[in-house]
Amino acid sequence: MKRCGTASPARRRSESRGFRALILLLLLVIAGAAFVPQRASAQILSAPNEEAYRDSLKRELRYGPFFGFYKDNYFLVGTSTIHKPNAINSDVKFQISLAIRLTNNTLPWNTFLFLMYTQKAFWNVFQESLPMRDLNFNPGIGLSRPFFIEDRYIGKLTLLVEHESNGKDGTESRSWNKVSLAGSALINEWLMVHSKFWIPIVDGQNNRDILRYSGIWQTGFVAYTPSKKLSLGLTLVKRAGWNLNFNTIVDFIWRVSDKTNLNLLVQYYNGYGENMIDYNQFHSRLRVGIVFRPHFFSEF
Repeated sequence: MKRCGTASPARRRSESRGFRALILLLLLVIAGAAFVPQRASAQILSAPNEEAYRDSLKRELRYGPFFGFYKDNYFLVGTSTIHKPNAINSDVKFQISLAIRLTNNTLPWNTFLFLMYTQKAFWNVFQESLPMRDLNFNPGIGLSRPFFIEDRYIGKLTLLVEHESNGKDGTESRSWNKVSLAGSALINEWLMVHSKFWIPIVDGQNNRDILRYSGIWQTGFVAYTPSKKLSLGLTLVKRAGWNLNFNTIVDFIWRVSDKTNLNLLVQYYNGYGENMIDYNQFHSRLRVGIVFRPHFFSEF
C-alpha cells in the first residue's frame, strides 16, 4: 500500500521550490511594511478603550490568570493537496493546549514560572473503525518575562524545557526533548513576529534523525486587520541543513463575534514532522475547522 502523503521526488522538489519562493515574497512584503513610517499617533496596541485594554493585558501577563489556554485549541478536518482525497490521506486533527502559573506573584526581573501541556491528535475518521493514527504529548516547564515600554506591551521572552513523544513502544516509539528560547514582538498594531530556537536532546532510538525533519528552529508572523476580525499567520520551521528546507504552516483565522471566543480556522501544512509517528514522511494538508484561542496571544 502506498504511504499516506508521499510524492515523487521530482514533484516534491518542484512544489517545494515554488512554495518557498511564495513564502520569501510574503516575508519581504511584511518586512518592508514593518519599516514604513507610521503616524506619530500610532500605538503598539490600539483598541476602542486603549487604556483599559492595556491595563487588562498588563494584569494578565504579570499576575494571571493562573490557568488557561497556552497554544491554540482547535478541531480540524481536511485532506491532501497533492493527491486525490481518500480515506487514507484525509483525517481529523485536533489540539488541546493548557498552561498553569506556579506563582501568585512575579519572580525577580518580572518573570513568572509556569507548566504547560499540549496534546495533538491525528484521527483517521474516514477509515473503518475510526483509528487514532497518532497522539503526540508535549509537557514542559517555562520561565517567561513580558516587556513593556511606557506600560505598553511590546513582547515576551520564554525559556522552556519540554518533552515530546507519542506514548508508543517498540518500533513505533518516538520521543525527544528540547531546551527552547522563544520570543515574540509587536512591530505595530497589526503585525506580530515570533521565533523559537532549541537545543535538542534526542533520546528516542527510532528517531535519531528527527532534526532533519522536525527542525532546529522556527520563525514567523501574525498579521491582523484593523478590526482584529481576520488574521493571517505564517510559521516556518527550519529543518537541519544549509539549504532552504522549511516546514510551512499557514493559518487563516476569522473571529466570528466579539461576544465569543469561537473562531474559524483554515490551516495549510506543507513539509515533514507534522506528527511523531510519520515525522520523516512528507505531508501537504489543507484543513478547516474551529479554534479557541488564548485571550491575548498564542504561543508557537
